[in-house]
Order: sequence, then structure tokens, then C-alpha cells
Amino acid sequence: MSDLGDFTEFDGDEDGSADDESAANAPVDADRTDDFQEVDVDPVSAEHGIGVLSAADGLTISEDEDDTRLRAYITVSNRSAVRIGKYLLVPYPDGERLFCRITALEYAPEFRADDATEIHAQRAMASREIDEQDFKFMATLEPVAVLYSEDGDLKRRMTDRVPKPETVVRQADDPTEIKTGLKIPAEGVFLGHLSVGGERVETAAQPPTIDYRLKDDYADGDPLVFRHTLIAGGTGSGKTHGAKNVLRQYLDEERAYPVESGSDRTVSPALVVFDPQDEYAQMHDDGELPEAFKRRCERQGVAYGGVEDTVAFVPDVEGASYAADHHRAEQVPFTIPFSMVYDNPWLIASSGLNDNQYNALVNVLLKRFKQEYGRSGTYEQFTSFLDDPALREELDESGTVHEATFDAVRRRALGFGGVFDQDARPITDLVGEFVRPGGLTVVPTYHINDSRATETVVLALASLLVDEKLSNDPTFDRIEETPLILGMDEAHNFLTDADTVQARKVIGKFTDAAKQGRKERLGLFLITQDPQDIADPVFKQINTTVVLNLGDEDAISAVNIPSNLESKVPYMEKGQMVVYSPDNSEPVELKGLATCVTKHGR
Repeated sequence: MSDLGDFTEFDGDEDGSADDESAANAPVDADRTDDFQEVDVDPVSAEHGIGVLSAADGLTISEDEDDTRLRAYITVSNRSAVRIGKYLLVPYPDGERLFCRITALEYAPEFRADDATEIHAQRAMASREIDEQDFKFMATLEPVAVLYSEDGDLKRRMTDRVPKPETVVRQADDPTEIKTGLKIPAEGVFLGHLSVGGERVETAAQPPTIDYRLKDDYADGDPLVFRHTLIAGGTGSGKTHGAKNVLRQYLDEERAYPVESGSDRTVSPALVVFDPQDEYAQMHDDGELPEAFKRRCERQGVAYGGVEDTVAFVPDVEGASYAADHHRAEQVPFTIPFSMVYDNPWLIASSGLNDNQYNALVNVLLKRFKQEYGRSGTYEQFTSFLDDPALREELDESGTVHEATFDAVRRRALGFGGVFDQDARPITDLVGEFVRPGGLTVVPTYHINDSRATETVVLALASLLVDEKLSNDPTFDRIEETPLILGMDEAHNFLTDADTVQARKVIGKFTDAAKQGRKERLGLFLITQDPQDIADPVFKQINTTVVLNLGDEDAISAVNIPSNLESKVPYMEKGQMVVYSPDNSEPVELKGLATCVTKHGR
């Protein structure tokens, strides 16, 4: 099977030829299957069932999960195809159906006999065959929902009735039944295909796979993109590949959102991605996508291909030189003007100021500097301002700022000369180009060797966007009026919890942004390999969590997914994922696309 999961669809090509596997953006794994693969679905199990409900140990549906007892006897011919996690249907006499999931499988003795004897062992070893008819094969089932029809539509409700003993149990094989049972929306943003144990759930329909989508329509609540997304995965798990595939869907030319509740005017979202590994500007390019893959993307409503309106906004930082030959996106250099510090003084708090020192910086020093130099004052002028011994003495003698506090602020405000006021145009003069409806802006920071400079650039730009979105009197109408998705790779480096003024200000700002995101059309799209390091106030606002392979126990625990799926995370192959989005569906396992829908890889 594929590393990254596949579309699966009956091809329909007359020549029956396989897809071209030599595409440059296909996975390295030579054993992978095509993104769309023909499959045969056995109709016997679907028609006649795989077994019957057993009341031998009781048959109970209860509000208390511990009291629920639901077990099925699986017939011998069906046992090899049954897996933990498979979805089953149990009909009621009136036509309603109980949708459930296999949570355990067990062989139990059919008769009171001891098969753990030397004679039994020797006979079994000699025959090299296993007589399963001597054993009962029992499946423990977890009830998920009751499916019923109303006005011709299939709907779900909580499990509230017990099925009858000896009812035939069949495997769920209809996409509508499965989607309804798991509360998966019929329309929305494509994430991947429903899977169990790393294998796609296949049905008798065409296409045979179950596509998983995120709600993206105000008619059915708020689009989940504005209730924030987290993608967590370790190195080599395929998280960048998967993130590109998801983000590309939001840049589909037909996707747009109303700018105000109840408004008929819609605007395509702008996407801004902070990119520490210089990978997302490649989304400008198509890569070498097989024609068959493109056709099938179109059939299943999956956006693909490069985004022409992709621009790399390159921070001009002293000592850092950006050169990229792995993408064809336009490059626009910019600098951070010192005037942005007036609105976010913590940008020059360096290794951290205590509350007293921070108050001196904000309420005394910056305030006085602004009075003398205005918004055109530069960082170089500010450091010269702090070097004035007369100012230090005046503030100390007046009791305004103690000399030790003054010295501490000065030390921590130094060292940003390479970040502010460089030769490029200020980002505040480029907002109309930086935020473009339907466009992708990538801010690469791979070329910046100084981690403090990187942090300052990212937080300055992110704060500009967030502040304008949350402001009652914004300076830039473009930001206010454009739905905005703010992507942040390696988010744990910027949104970590810490006991400093700077950290508290950052986390407070992004927590407010997350809380008000759905109202302001602002969505956070965070990507990380260390979810445990993201500050809890921000993490709690995340509605959709996508978890790929993680090996660290703390990281797995931090993503807070159901225990039955949590246990699978360390063993998932590249591209396998768990999606936990309570307002969208039941927690499920997916396989992403093996082929990246844009260019990916050097």
C-alpha cells in the first residue's frame, strides 16, 4: 500500500493503463500503489451479513458505556476479513439501523474442552490446519449511532434502543450510511479517505472510497477553518506534504466566504504561511501530476495544481541572503519598520523583561521617544536615545525609572539592529500586496541564522495581521475585509508558554485571535512536531486536530485524542492520520493522498 494513502476509484480508462508513477512529486517509495486503484468488493458479505448478534453474555445498550454489552458471532467464512475498527450495521425490525464499530475480537471455546494439551498440539502441528468450527469467533461492538430515514433523507441520532438477538450483522458498505453514521459532512474541504488500520474503507459504490471533508459553509455552522486547525506529526510523517494538500483546497478559485454575517458579498481567503524550511513557495508550481490523477481529482472535487498567485515575501535581515532555485514564485523583499514596536513593545523585549521593566519600556521610554521622533523614528535612533546618560540620570532622579531598571531595559533592547529598518521597503507599505484575496503569501525564514531575528520577524508580521483583524479602528482595510488563514509551521517555536512578559503578551494576543477568529474570518493553521509545547490557552481554541505519526509520549498525550486512536499513533505509516474534530465528525482514521497536489520536494 501507499505511504501516503491513495484516492481509490474505478478508472474507466478504455486501455486500462496504470497511472504514470514517474512523477517528480510522487513519494519515494517504489512499492506505492497509484492514487486511484481498482478494487474488487465482495458482495456476499454485504448481502448476507458476516454473523449474528449474540445474547449469550447479555445484550445491553446503556447510557453508561461500561454497562453496554453488544457482541456478534462471526461465521467461519467471514472471519479472515474482519478487523478491529470496521464499521457494521445491525437492523431493527422497523427499518432503522444501529451503526457500530468493532472494538475487540476474540476466539472462545465452542465446547467445554481443553485444547491446550500435547495431543491437541501434536494433531494441529501434524495437520497444519486449524479447525475454526471448534471455536466461536466473537466481535465486541461499540454502538455509535442509530440511522433512520426522514423525508427521504438518512439521519442519525444517539443510540437509544437495543437490537434483537440473532439479528444479522452486515458490514457497512454504503458511503451515505458510513458518512451519516460518523457524522462526516457530504461537502467541504477534502482531507483524505476514511481508513481502518491503515487500509482505506472500501465500498461497493464508485468511487469505492469514503472521502472525508471539513465543514466549510455558514449554512451548517461556522466554517471550521475559522475555528482553527492543528497538524501534528514527527519528522518524516508527511505533515508538510499533507498540509500542502489541505491548504491547496482553501485556495481553490471557487472558494469564498461572506465578509459579514448575512452578507451576499463573498471574498476569497488570503493565505499567509510562515515557512522555516522554505517549502511552501513551491505551491506556485504544478509539479509533474499524471493526467489520470488530475481527471480523478476533478471527479472527486479535489483542487490540484500550482497557485499562480504565490509570492515569497523575503525578510531583509542583516547578514542573511535568500536564494531559491526550487520554486518559481515571485520574490518581494521587505523590512520591519521600528514604528511597529509602538503597537507591540514586546518585540524588543529580547530575553524577557519583568513587569516593572516592561512598564518602564512602554509607558516611559517608548512614549517619550515617540514624542521626540514620531512614527518615523528608527531603531538606530532609539538605541542612541537610550545611550543618553542625561536621560538616565533625569529619570532616576525624578523617580520615574530607577537606574537599574533603565540599564536592564537598555541591555535587552539592544541587538535588533539587523532586523529593523533595513534597505527594503517596510512591510507596512506593502500590505495590499502582502494580503491578497485568493493569493498565497509565503514568508521564508530558512535563510535567517539568528533565531531571535526569526522570532521577531514572524511575531511582528503575525501581530500586524491579528491586530488589524481584531481592531475596531483598523489602519489597513485590506486586512479587515479579507478572510485570512494564518499558517505557521513549527508553531511550537513561537506560541510556547513561558513565564516572561513577552511570552504572556504573545500568547494573550493569539488566544484572543483564536477566540474571535470565526467572527473576524481569521483562521489559525498551526503545524508542529511538538504539540505539547504550544501554550494551553491557544491549544484549547483548536477545533480540528490532525495527528500523523508521533513517537514522543508527551506529544501524543498533548493532542488529546480518544485512547483507541491514540494507541495507533506511534505505529502509523507516512500519511496515515487521525482526525479529531468534534464539531465535524466522530474521531476517525484517514489516509492522505500519496501524490502532492502541488510541487513538493527539491
